[in-house]
Amino acid sequence: MASNIKTSSSNAHNRQLLADAHDVNDILRTISARWKMEILCSITLGVNQFNRLKEKFPSLSDQILGKRLSEMVSEGLVLKEHIAGTVPPQTIYKHTEKATELIVILKQLHLWGQKKRDK
Repeated sequence: MASNIKTSSSNAHNRQLLADAHDVNDILRTISARWKMEILCSITLGVNQFNRLKEKFPSLSDQILGKRLSEMVSEGLVLKEHIAGTVPPQTIYKHTEKATELIVILKQLHLWGQKKRDK
């Protein structure tokens, strides 16, 4: 059963504010998934194979690592490349320009957080 909310009510106002912030909230949900930004930062620093990422994050399960890598590929943050002629077949992950832009923003956010924490 749908509720009837007066358009002049604070609930209606709050719903509109949240709808307007939808894009930002979607982005925050996307990047806040556990391990995702740690994995992305590692890839940008050259840790670009599944097994090397596992070594860097030993408590991270294979399932979650694979899931996060797949998410980042579908989001356009990471490219998955198969190295031709390797036995066994090898895959490397490379960050995209979109990821580079995101890392710059994350560094700024980190610096902002440090300033706030140090006050």
